[in-house]
Amino acid sequence: MTVLVVIAKECLPGKVKTRLHPPLTLEQAALLAAASLDDTLAAVASLPATRRVLAFDGDVPPAAAAGWEILPQVSGGLDERLAAIFDSFDEPTVLIGMDTPQVTAALLAPVFATDITNVHTDAWLGLADDGGFWALAMKKPNGDLIRGVPMSQDDTGSRQLARLTDAGLRVGQLAPLMDVDTIDDAHIVAAVAPHGLFAQALAEALHPTPAGRHAADPAVAEKLDAAPVSKESRS
Repeated sequence: MTVLVVIAKECLPGKVKTRLHPPLTLEQAALLAAASLDDTLAAVASLPATRRVLAFDGDVPPAAAAGWEILPQVSGGLDERLAAIFDSFDEPTVLIGMDTPQVTAALLAPVFATDITNVHTDAWLGLADDGGFWALAMKKPNGDLIRGVPMSQDDTGSRQLARLTDAGLRVGQLAPLMDVDTIDDAHIVAAVAPHGLFAQALAEALHPTPAGRHAADPAVAEKLDAAPVSKESRS
């Protein structure tokens, strides 16, 4: 049995992808984040996990997560929140974020192909181009192997790897991916996965059409339609 966890936050203006503002409006950044999450959930749908869990910070989960277990995130820093997720499960656990919409099931296949319970591998780590990591899996989940690792730094991934290996774990490494943090990242990732919702949402943000507000998660688009339109959105 293997638990697959996607960690995400509710995609509301001013709460997600704020580093994309400017050049995007906060509303456009929220729709881009929603599309990124939808692409991520779709990409991992075919993986042979026995449980699928959305570790969620927010009130309204995305429609794309229908049928997933919802695990509310705890308060605290990112290391504390990640640690709490791994402490929530006894089964082998695979966790990925929502900031790599170009992810594919094939990129995570090594974890499942060899079986995370395989005696030759205790953990898997997918490093991100910005120095962090986009995926972490443990055969025996232990939050203490994450708690205290400095997050959102250019050496976070290497420190997390050292934490795992120093504990005696045999770590397999997944292919590195780019997290979407800046507008330049967004352009690169959209070019890598041009047919996804993320690429569509970015194109819509740069060249708006009336129908484009509903390209990402319908629940987010509905909230945006009900919200006042900012001056930036009118310009």
